[in-house]
Amino acid sequence: MLEKLTNTFSSIIQTVSGKSTITEKNIEDTVGQIKMALLEADVNLRVVRRFVNSTIEEAKGEKVLRAVDPGQQFVKIIYDKLVAMLGDEKTDLHLKGPDTQSVILMLGLQGAGKTTAAHKLAYRLSKDGRKPLLAACDLVRPAAVEQLVQLGAKINVPVYKEDTKDAVKVARNAVDYAAKNGFDTVIVDTAGRLQIDDAMMDELVSMKKSVKPDEVILVADAMTGQNAVDIAQSFDEKL
Repeated sequence: MLEKLTNTFSSIIQTVSGKSTITEKNIEDTVGQIKMALLEADVNLRVVRRFVNSTIEEAKGEKVLRAVDPGQQFVKIIYDKLVAMLGDEKTDLHLKGPDTQSVILMLGLQGAGKTTAAHKLAYRLSKDGRKPLLAACDLVRPAAVEQLVQLGAKINVPVYKEDTKDAVKVARNAVDYAAKNGFDTVIVDTAGRLQIDDAMMDELVSMKKSVKPDEVILVADAMTGQNAVDIAQSFDEKL
């Protein structure tokens, strides 16, 4: 889906960028193609409409129609609107200073990539000068703990694990272990769960109360589409 969207956008931009003149019909046709590409990629209809209306309104101004290079000017407007739609501000993790422990709780559906994301986050934080500890709290998926151990070994980040089925206990003990051994960040990898699974969600609520995370990160598959909003809202309401 993402590859198709990229190819569609590249084709649209290539077509319009070389035009020496831009008419209102060119603008409407191009934005219409982008609209269809976004809808086919499962982007929310309200978001698409907002993007289309704001792009057409700005592109039909004299700034584009009378520009020296109208094609490039139009492409810039499309780019700026897409960036604004996706979010043009960088948001850093809200972590405490290196002398105070921070906890990050990873959560999401089954197969979303939480373990891989936890590993990559640990690598990034270690490169930034922090001392992370990975906590293996996915006690449901077969070999999940071993996978995290192997990933941690590749980046020289230790993994806290226990031979138990009590994920809340493992998370709490991992935080205690980190405090006693000089780790400033604990990344808690949890089991995947459906937001309608009350028992699994209750476990997550208990874990959050126990470790009091500074950041809660929902990991979602890039192919999820606009359903990701509903998933995020469900997890947020539960937690």
